[in-house]
Amino acid sequence: MSKTVLLTAGGTGGHLFPAQALASELLRRGWTVELATDERADKYGTEFPARRVHIIASETIRGRNPLSLAKTAFSLLFGTLQARKVIKTLKPDVVAGFGGYPTFPPMYAARLTGTPSILHEANGVMGRANRMLAKGVTAIATSVPIDGLPGELSQKLVETGNPVRDAVLTAAELPYVPPQAGGEFKLLVFGGSQGARYFSDLVPPAIEKLPADLRTRLCIVQQCRPEDMERVQQAYDGLGVKAECAPFFMDMPQRIAQAHLVVCRSGASSVSELSVLGRPSLLVPLPGAIDQDQAANARVLEKAGGAWPVRQADLDADRLAAELTRFMASPDILAQAAENAKSVAKPDAVKRLADLVERIANKQGERP
Repeated sequence: MSKTVLLTAGGTGGHLFPAQALASELLRRGWTVELATDERADKYGTEFPARRVHIIASETIRGRNPLSLAKTAFSLLFGTLQARKVIKTLKPDVVAGFGGYPTFPPMYAARLTGTPSILHEANGVMGRANRMLAKGVTAIATSVPIDGLPGELSQKLVETGNPVRDAVLTAAELPYVPPQAGGEFKLLVFGGSQGARYFSDLVPPAIEKLPADLRTRLCIVQQCRPEDMERVQQAYDGLGVKAECAPFFMDMPQRIAQAHLVVCRSGASSVSELSVLGRPSLLVPLPGAIDQDQAANARVLEKAGGAWPVRQADLDADRLAAELTRFMASPDILAQAAENAKSVAKPDAVKRLADLVERIANKQGERP
């Protein structure tokens, strides 16, 4: 008889993509997959390989305003009741959460119903929602070692790596081909949900500062918010730069694989995909994050020599233009960084995580 897993993840690609990778692997192993998330995941719903997508109410904690806190508490309570009903109906063998506040109601409902559960922490620092949930889960899967946790949580840790989608593993078969002297230079720029506007404001002015002979070599692919697309595209057209701008690229793994250099944030999924694909990157960690998780993620690739992190406060158009000039003149440096990035990859992370799910489902003790 097929076993059932209820996956739960926040409604952004950074949370949904690892869950999607696990879903595909468990389907290959004969499992039934269900997904619990929030309304932001609608655009992924047809792509996510789940039998059904359950939209669960949730809310992020924003500040300390009493009215705001009351609204958040009510939303999380309502979502927990929704999730409890889903779990009572489905009777999943395991609930697995991938971070973000939409995971809170299903994971807490799993605790209330006594359902075995796994929490996956993709970042090098455990997020707030995951910290609140960690005590009540059966196991905690991590992408990289996490230090400084209380003893009762440390005992639950299993380092599996961060799962990447099948499309990433397929694209990873393409070798990195460094740019040729004087030839086309493929630059990919993306910022995710919290960086697209920043790069739309930064990159075109930086490109304008490049010498004409370098601009003519560029082939840019850039993710932009819909409201920024026209001005960014016009800026590149005015500079005579070949560019393709879009709010979202469905074939992003292929786009990364084709790039000579990637400029992006350092979310956990981005860092994992860059390492598995083996592509050099200039990383700009999201500033102001309470846990500085993106800075921790970037250090993993920096330490391996596969990326160059730069603080947002230190990166203006002049600095970016100088960096691009250096990279376009140094194909050997890019090739070495690509190789270094791949050295810290964990392409089998999804299999490790699926093995953990099966061990928990088979009730082989509370600790894997």
